[in-house]
Amino acid sequence: MIAVFVVTFLAQAFTIPSESMEQTLLIGDYLLVDKFCFGDNAGNRLLPYRKVRRGDIVVFHYPVNPAQDFVKRVVALPGDRLRLINKRVYINGAAVEEPYAQHSAAPRDSYRDDFPRTDSPGYGVDAKWWKEMPKLVEDRQLIVPEGHYFVLGDNRDDSQDSRYWGFVPRENIIGRPLLIYWSSANLSNDLPGSPSVGDRLYHLAYAATHVLQMTRWERTFRLVR
Repeated sequence: MIAVFVVTFLAQAFTIPSESMEQTLLIGDYLLVDKFCFGDNAGNRLLPYRKVRRGDIVVFHYPVNPAQDFVKRVVALPGDRLRLINKRVYINGAAVEEPYAQHSAAPRDSYRDDFPRTDSPGYGVDAKWWKEMPKLVEDRQLIVPEGHYFVLGDNRDDSQDSRYWGFVPRENIIGRPLLIYWSSANLSNDLPGSPSVGDRLYHLAYAATHVLQMTRWERTFRLVR
């Protein structure tokens, strides 16, 4: 009963599945997610609830497919006016300092790097989002509606985020990552084979017998910021 209560209301385990948050979070990081901090604090001053802030890393149900959970960083809040110019984020006309943002040597992409663009969609843009987005653009700035958040991956040139599928509704936010409780090398890079049931069992058995060698000790028990 205690375990069910903790998983339902307080904390949840989460695994990083992609490179979109590098170098803040890596594939193979296992997170403990705080589901408590963004609770409804209306009229309650005893519990440590708080509102979602710019710069928060959040875990949320993917709006296009709520069965999937994503992790990204909140860049813009309800009412904010957002624009990217040459990969630099501007909120309400002011440039934002983002020491956590990573950029690669990927070829320039006008949709991704100078967002919002309403003249032509970028590769991988959700059709529904492409239809809705122009209605929210004013003076080349995207206006974040009430009850929604704009999120980006820290690995800006390799992240499917709000630029491609839209805002995260407040009710989709699960919580924020607190701690990397374990970090391991990506087995799929170390071991051959397709992701069949047999291969997954082999990978699990390998992990169980090589846990000391696989563990990234410098990342294990690291607080997420």
